[in-house]
Amino acid sequence: MIEPSKLFQLSGGQKRRKLALTFGALERDIAGIPEKGMEYNFKNMSRADYTKKITEILLQDPKLPQAAAQELKDLLAQKPFDELRVCNTARNHLLALIGTFPAEWDLVIAPHASPVDENGVVKERQFYPGMCVYAEDIRSPFNIGSIFRTAEGMGAEKVFISPNCVDPEQPRSIRSGMGCVETMGYQRLSLEELPQDLPVFALETGGTPIEEFNFPKQGICVIGSEELGVSPQALAKATYGTVTIPMIGLKASLNVGVAFGILMQKWCEALKNS
Repeated sequence: MIEPSKLFQLSGGQKRRKLALTFGALERDIAGIPEKGMEYNFKNMSRADYTKKITEILLQDPKLPQAAAQELKDLLAQKPFDELRVCNTARNHLLALIGTFPAEWDLVIAPHASPVDENGVVKERQFYPGMCVYAEDIRSPFNIGSIFRTAEGMGAEKVFISPNCVDPEQPRSIRSGMGCVETMGYQRLSLEELPQDLPVFALETGGTPIEEFNFPKQGICVIGSEELGVSPQALAKATYGTVTIPMIGLKASLNVGVAFGILMQKWCEALKNS
């Protein structure tokens, strides 16, 4: 955290960047997940007062649109004071001024409630034992990051990736994964190297409608590349079956990350109802 007086002395783009980082650090602190060394620790003022002061600094920015300024003023006047909403609103207006987007500038980390070690690495997380995904030849770093984020959030135990899958540790993957790539980890395996004790099924067109599919209690779901879908070799490996998301639109196609999210929700529902 930076003293408001020091922030006030900065100018232009440097001030905006510092303010954006500060609001991001405040968001994490308010959510109870501060980065190590970035906890709020000013003893001469409350965190709420600090938030108000740096918001007032932002309000003096001549490039801040009038509508954005009014929104922040209204939030500052609200009672009770909503620290988190003020921080999030201010940070997003700043990102717009800077010319970037939240998904491209990772200012917020994933809110893991699990215990962490002295380095901030998650030591233990909750998951459904045996719920696994195999990402086959995913090319987009944003998509693979999204897959990790969904897998972690919905409770998958493991993520396996194919030899030709994009590197999950590529910067864009890390950003869209919101900390979940590091939290979950992964194994890069060929189809032949997948665990033999778990049933394998595929998410692909031409299979059993998702509402009728009998999800296994444990298993590996194969999701295919953005352009080609699941390979013939993977379909042959998916002896448990193929699940399909019915669609009626002209395109009849979903982004692989979106499709995987729908599948995971249905799989979790099946496990809870079993």
